[in-house]
Amino acid sequence: MIDVETYMALSATEIAARVGAGTLKARDVAEAALARAAEVEPQIHAFATLDAEGARAAADAVDAAIAAGHRPGPLAGVPVAIKDLVMTKGLRTTFGSRLYEDFIPEDDDICVARLRAAGAVILGKSNASEFGFGAHGCNLIFAETRNPWDLS
Repeated sequence: MIDVETYMALSATEIAARVGAGTLKARDVAEAALARAAEVEPQIHAFATLDAEGARAAADAVDAAIAAGHRPGPLAGVPVAIKDLVMTKGLRTTFGSRLYEDFIPEDDDICVARLRAAGAVILGKSNASEFGFGAHGCNLIFAETRNPWDLS
């Protein structure tokens, strides 16, 4: 198991190397990332959609691939968030607009497909301004995203 503080001190490169080498489980990294999100999400509202179940399944698939002797990819077990402006198969994508509040894409955008193929673990969708027309996550669906360094 990995605690949140240890997880936060690791770079993406370190996570991928350790998970790929089998010295760290992708599932443990995902659990630490989800725990951190649970700690700070009520204050910063970074996620439009958090996909804990999907993240755990993806992490388990990375761990299973490693256990079977397969190379999981250069981003093995690295947790990522996808902007809510980019389509993710089976995971709600709103584009920050009420028009798409319940839209669930049937396909991944090419960048998401490549992240998955590289072994990245998608935690969820990060908040966005409606159709990306703004400098910060402010829309009519979700709470406004706050700066984690200065909540005011």
